[in-house]
Amino acid sequence: MQVLLLGADGFIGRHIAFYLRASGVQVVCVARNTVALDRMGFEVLQADLTNTEIDWAQALQGCDAIINAAGMLNGTAKQMQAVHVESPANIYHAAQAAGVAKIVLISAVGVEADTPFGRTKMDGEQAVQQANIPYVILRPSMVLAETSYGGSSLMRALAALPFMTPTIGDGGQKFDPIHADDLANVVFQCLESNQLDGKTIEPCGPEQISQLEMIRATRAWLGRSTTKHVALPMSLAHAVGWLGDRLKLGPISTTAVAQLEQGVSTDYAQFHGQTGQTPRGFSEIIGRPAGTQDLWHARLYLLRPLVRFGLMFMWLISGLVGLFLPTAQFANGLAPLGLSDANLTILARTAGVMDLGFALGLLLAWKLCKLAMLQLLAVGGYTIAFGLLVPDLWLEPYGGLLKNIPVLVLILIHRVLEEER
Repeated sequence: MQVLLLGADGFIGRHIAFYLRASGVQVVCVARNTVALDRMGFEVLQADLTNTEIDWAQALQGCDAIINAAGMLNGTAKQMQAVHVESPANIYHAAQAAGVAKIVLISAVGVEADTPFGRTKMDGEQAVQQANIPYVILRPSMVLAETSYGGSSLMRALAALPFMTPTIGDGGQKFDPIHADDLANVVFQCLESNQLDGKTIEPCGPEQISQLEMIRATRAWLGRSTTKHVALPMSLAHAVGWLGDRLKLGPISTTAVAQLEQGVSTDYAQFHGQTGQTPRGFSEIIGRPAGTQDLWHARLYLLRPLVRFGLMFMWLISGLVGLFLPTAQFANGLAPLGLSDANLTILARTAGVMDLGFALGLLLAWKLCKLAMLQLLAVGGYTIAFGLLVPDLWLEPYGGLLKNIPVLVLILIHRVLEEER
């Protein structure tokens, strides 16, 4: 069997890809960034689903099924419409001519929520229902695994906080998480059998647990001490979600808050009755020992935006200083360069504009990995240049060039933290 897997580089997508490959299925992985999947040994097709003009006919040749695990929790309404509705509809249309026998759509529990994510996901379900190809729609509950991403990473981060255990609202919202491999097993069942065709199924685990219980259990799993529960008022949570949308803070978003506000819980008895599956419960999912990587990731997760905004603040102030500091205040220190005051002023103002550009890029989250490399080149370049041309700057009483060494390290850490896949 050969399948075309959309969204193959996502958290759920990767688990499905590995599970199906281990089960003997030939997987063609479709994603915006396919470099890692290619290195992992998969056949890949690089495609951005926000581009609805792609010709899918050739990509579908020889494919027996389509698994659509593509999705975006955050983004503009236009981007979500393209990824959840328009591009999949184009692919399904091409699939009819290519003789594709089945479509499995990974949707989400709670798509009834009045959010751009919910509305476009619901429209995406209608698109697959209108495709004239046998289909199964899967609306999984919260998906967990040994690794984490997005909402599950945020949960681990909240569990690792010192001094308090925060929840969105009172923490009573119910969850029944399912392991990503157990969800992948359901996908494989959909491919192997026609008994589930035409159905909407909500995969979940057998163990229902509240948000607070889940965070406390995760905290104990990480080996952290018990702390006071702090319930974040929904008004504050919505404000934080709004801020997360504007500053592109990943899972901190209005959509994530809306999902947490209503909980992510389904009907296990119905799921079991439809599929016969008996997936792992939450206690079994976190039954393994937590490792160093788990603790480091949980504790670094919320430090990641602090690193980003700390660098942004540094570049903002540095840029303003470069633009407005009088020439007399820095001309003497740079006298060994042999430049006139006019040329030194031009140099300072140019550097100020560059620094403000870095600050703006960090604020807007513009290609953060690439931006980090530009910062490394800029700081490293002028550190070497000024260090060689004006070596006295290394000995300035307030640090001078010496401060650039930890700054370079911080930018490097920022670069590492921003590469999630």
